[in-house]
Amino acid sequence: MNKLPRITAAFWVMKICATTLGETAGDLLSMTLNVGYAASSLILIAVFLVTLAAQLASARYHPLLYWTVILSTSTAGTTMSDYMDRTLGLGYATGSAILLGILLAIFGLWRWSGISLSVEKIASRPVEALYWTAILFSNTLGTALGDFLADDSGLGFAGGALLIGGLLAVVLVLHFATSLPKVLLFWVAFVLTRPFGATFGDVLTKPAEHGGLNLGTIGSSLVLLAILLVVIAKTGRQVEPAAAVD
Repeated sequence: MNKLPRITAAFWVMKICATTLGETAGDLLSMTLNVGYAASSLILIAVFLVTLAAQLASARYHPLLYWTVILSTSTAGTTMSDYMDRTLGLGYATGSAILLGILLAIFGLWRWSGISLSVEKIASRPVEALYWTAILFSNTLGTALGDFLADDSGLGFAGGALLIGGLLAVVLVLHFATSLPKVLLFWVAFVLTRPFGATFGDVLTKPAEHGGLNLGTIGSSLVLLAILLVVIAKTGRQVEPAAAVD
């Protein structure tokens, strides 16, 4: 059976919750608990690989497992981006450019394989592995873009969130009002929801003098986790998996 959910409004609500939680949880491990970006990245990549193995081994769609993998890519992406941009000193702009190149290479490999880029009808494990690799690097890229908008663009955390929110609204209009490929719009939206979640997470956690609400990484992570679990519980039974590939 195909193991991916249908792309509905519920999917995007859970995606934004998961990516925002990934931002706050990643910062909790690397900064609040002072584990460091390198060690945090290794820990969270290991968590991602474990959850991915469980997802690949699964014979059907499990909402909780699927969103656990999404969350693990989000937390790992947060610390991976911070390690590149801060520890290695690449900076947000350079880090974003490198990650964009990697993501485009993944899509190129996917396309070169001759298999459809569909995000609702993936049944084989090799293509599913490519799907999750693309998600991991899209979330990592989104973190770098969010940090660039918040710190280097002059927009601040709230301004960055408003800009990304506006771009997502444009994508939504294009989805319903144009004949642009839905897969293309999906991946654009998927990348954009990550910096939206990153900047929104910064709004929740950063001190008031930096434009945030000063809720802290622990409090924000717990609140977001509770919201995500409630939404999964309420919608997981309603959002059926997409039809399997013939």
